[in-house]
Amino acid sequence: MSQRRRCTATMLAGLLVLALSALPLTSVSVAATAAAGMSHSRPVPLTELTVVSEQVASGLRRPIAITGLPDGRMLIAEKNGTIRAYHPDTGLALEPVLDLSARVDTSDNERGLLGITPAPNFARTGILYVAYTSLPAGALTLARLPIGAPQRLQVLLTQEHAEYGNHNGGQVAFGRDGYLYWSTGDGGHANDPFKAGQDLGTLLGKIVRIDVNRTCGAKPYCVPSTNPFVRTPGARPEIWLYGLRNPWRFSVDPVDNSLWVGDVGQGLIEEINHIRPWQGGANLGWSCKEGTPVFDPEQCRPGVRYVDPVFEYEHFLTESCSVIGGVVYRGSRTPEAWGTYVASDYCAPRVFAVRPKRDGGYETATIGNFPTQPTAIGTDVHGELYVLSDFPGWLSRVRFERVRPVSGGGATTR
Repeated sequence: MSQRRRCTATMLAGLLVLALSALPLTSVSVAATAAAGMSHSRPVPLTELTVVSEQVASGLRRPIAITGLPDGRMLIAEKNGTIRAYHPDTGLALEPVLDLSARVDTSDNERGLLGITPAPNFARTGILYVAYTSLPAGALTLARLPIGAPQRLQVLLTQEHAEYGNHNGGQVAFGRDGYLYWSTGDGGHANDPFKAGQDLGTLLGKIVRIDVNRTCGAKPYCVPSTNPFVRTPGARPEIWLYGLRNPWRFSVDPVDNSLWVGDVGQGLIEEINHIRPWQGGANLGWSCKEGTPVFDPEQCRPGVRYVDPVFEYEHFLTESCSVIGGVVYRGSRTPEAWGTYVASDYCAPRVFAVRPKRDGGYETATIGNFPTQPTAIGTDVHGELYVLSDFPGWLSRVRFERVRPVSGGGATTR
């Protein structure tokens, strides 16, 4: 989440930024179903797509994260530490399925329960992984617990984050590789005060990757031997990607295990990054760069390769405020949209569509609008889309529709 010097009154009144759970078994099912649909229909140009949202639940209290379960339910995290369940056949359950509010620090607007994802074997174990800012000092915390036994919560990994309440990251998701990914912000305030983005000695401003199926020594997890900084002196071996400001929402494409990362900008640029599985160790630039422009030349190092975003849009002097990273559509209801990544913005809820082109580069377009104040975009077990709205407390189902191409087109490529 982002709290910047150029914040508008509207942004301060709301959650500033503010999932896809790429389960290996579920991912195979989603990909197979979608591939079957692709045999009859190929993706169409983005200018021929639009999105339509249908509100299916209300009464949520600052919903900020969403994930699908194998039984068809959607789990929705509320900022205060409660988790609600929604099923399309029965609606939103009145009582939470889990209450972690006694552990969660919700101060300073951007702290709270931030991310949830089920274990790949959830149907058998009921294990849920959660990310939150913990009492008493707002430490970024990654933990797991059986959904029916909150007293058995086990903390896996923490990162101190006491000085400032903003920029907490908080997405959690499993990759097809079976490893758990977790995003953290740069420590808060503005201008990367701890210079954390480029510092491999801290977990701030990173996406980490760990193996939660094993234990190593006193740690309740292991570091994969293929992590990029395992043998780098002074580096945290858990780091997978660095150079991030506030990766509030990222997702794992269930087909190719690539990461799509929405990184919230300082006040000039909002950006989306696409990182392939072989790009572990990529430096996404912050705080040398904000998007593609240079932000702080003193943080730039000669000979360092920075990975530019695949899509960025202006923040300064616009209605935009915080990118809300989304997901790649791998459902079967609209095979024409298969492989399209969708994201939005908290203050200006346009729907951005991004799709890799066969010959390299990316096609992008704006394909409609989400309901107000989107905080998270997720999928159900079938790969179909849902979006949360913050202060209205809404859950909306999202579908694609074909539209007649606009003369002149609205898509861009890079």
